[in-house]
Amino acid sequence: MALSASLNTAISSLATTAEQTSVLSRNVARAGDPTASRKSAEIITNPGNGVRLASITRVTNVALFNNVLDSTSSSAGQRAIATALQRLEQTVNDTELDASPAAMLQKFNDALQRYSAAPDSLATGQAAVAAARDVVTSLHNASDLIQNVRTQADRDIAGAVDNLNSLLSRFEKVNTEIVKGSRSGADVTDYLDQRDQLLRQISEEIGIKTVTRGDNDMSIYTDSGVTLFDVSPRKVTFQPVASYGAGITGNAVYADGVPVAGSGATMSVGAGRITGLVKVRDDIAVTYQSQLDEVARGLITAFAESDQSVVPVLPDVPGLFTWSGAPAIPPSGTISAGLAASITLSASVDPDQGGDARRLRDGGIGGVSYTYNASGVAGYTGRLDQLVDKLNGAQAFDPASKLSSSATLTSFASGSAAWLEQTRKTASEDADYRDTLLVRTSDALNKVTGVNLDEEMTLMLELERTFQASSKLISTVNSMLQTLMNSVG
Repeated sequence: MALSASLNTAISSLATTAEQTSVLSRNVARAGDPTASRKSAEIITNPGNGVRLASITRVTNVALFNNVLDSTSSSAGQRAIATALQRLEQTVNDTELDASPAAMLQKFNDALQRYSAAPDSLATGQAAVAAARDVVTSLHNASDLIQNVRTQADRDIAGAVDNLNSLLSRFEKVNTEIVKGSRSGADVTDYLDQRDQLLRQISEEIGIKTVTRGDNDMSIYTDSGVTLFDVSPRKVTFQPVASYGAGITGNAVYADGVPVAGSGATMSVGAGRITGLVKVRDDIAVTYQSQLDEVARGLITAFAESDQSVVPVLPDVPGLFTWSGAPAIPPSGTISAGLAASITLSASVDPDQGGDARRLRDGGIGGVSYTYNASGVAGYTGRLDQLVDKLNGAQAFDPASKLSSSATLTSFASGSAAWLEQTRKTASEDADYRDTLLVRTSDALNKVTGVNLDEEMTLMLELERTFQASSKLISTVNSMLQTLMNSVG
């Protein structure tokens, strides 16, 4: 009986060593894979029957993994903001370039002063009007880009929502296999790795928290507490807008019927790509558009014409710059949404539209009653000097533009460019920091849970010695049994 027990022990040891070697091979095969965790074969002793494999477990660290999920969400959201601001920066670039509304406004200011110095020169007057046209064009182009950025952000939100629903559907399948395997005692470690990878991908789109229950079953919630998955996935919905214009508000993102991002969100998520894109669409781009709208309003206000009758009775009307609400003047100090996209030059003064540039000097753009140089004196500078003073004088601006509420038009435009550049710089630096934090938290997790080839090689040597010892024991038992049989025979 002793020899038989020894033989059983040796055989069970060989079988168990083979299973351990198989687990070790799986680890070595996925060495360097950041999504893989180290697997460990748990061995138990059966009195009188040697050893056997009890289970296969994996190395985990819940706190570090949750840090990775948080860092992933934070990095994805901030990177989405930084990328959008890189596009918006095209409206500014170097302030010496024609793409900048601030640069165009300064060039127009210079051209207007040159016309004031040579009021009898038609060419100088036409150059001043051309500079004004460039200001209008830069405002139009900047507005178009802003709304394109908002439209793209909206489409990216729709794509993120579609991807999120797909990931939740895949998560359900993997989670079901984990629960079934956990109940039957099967090895589910590879499925657990797959589930962790899906969680990382989900956290890129939206900030999440997880709860693990019995049988390794897991639920997912947004970082604001709305259910995304509990036994089955909850539907995430979003209705994109075909195209954006100033004043158009984007739709909210709903999770399980609860608005979690966008206008009217009652349980707003704090991180993830969706959060970053919503901030671009509904906050950053809208604020920048408001600043340009205020520049446009300031131009219309500064160049408005007044009734020049002996007894003025007519209201002020738009002069060089006009808009869709003419003959009214936009309300002072209040943002008129979309004004930067709709501002135009008055046709009567624009040579490209058949107008006369000398009306900029003489007035009368709004009608005969608004004529400043009634006698048509070629050297008249009164109106031009007045326009230069207004262009460089302080105006009231809406504080909602997040710039000074009282400034000159040129300084306000320059402040807008500076605001955009500072916002872009801050977002880019923050994105780089969060990317670095994600790399470090991922490295920290991998050091604890990942495969270390040195450790695996050490274990391989131990298994080799175990195999040799078991083989030697079998050989010895076989020799002893052979000797016994020979003695009996």
